[in-house]
Amino acid sequence: MERVNGIGGVFFRAENPDLLSKWYATHLGVEEPPASYEICSWWQQEGATVFAPMGAESEHLFGGPSRGWSINFRVSDLDAMVAQLTAAGIAVEMDPESYPNGRFASLLDPEGNAIQLWQPDGADARGPQR
Repeated sequence: MERVNGIGGVFFRAENPDLLSKWYATHLGVEEPPASYEICSWWQQEGATVFAPMGAESEHLFGGPSRGWSINFRVSDLDAMVAQLTAAGIAVEMDPESYPNGRFASLLDPEGNAIQLWQPDGADARGPQR
């Protein structure tokens, strides 16, 4: 069976797309969409990805009932990323627990979209057994 081999893009509506693209590039290192087809899109490191439809009433990870999506970014050093964001004046909430699959922190982008940062551990840090 043919399978997809990754996520090729995340697309969502924004009140100010240019400002939001710059915010993600400046604070999280997600490069802005390329200006032409001759410029390569943002490449990410290989790693675990969770694709999880959630119940219509779930508020988990969404930032409130009016939000329909959230994004989780993998990070190598959660403490360093949180320190960097905090130094830039961005409010970040660290989850005080360490879970078998890693550690987490949450924040909102300038338009109130929920972002979760994840430092994988356990099976998700080791990768698939081949």
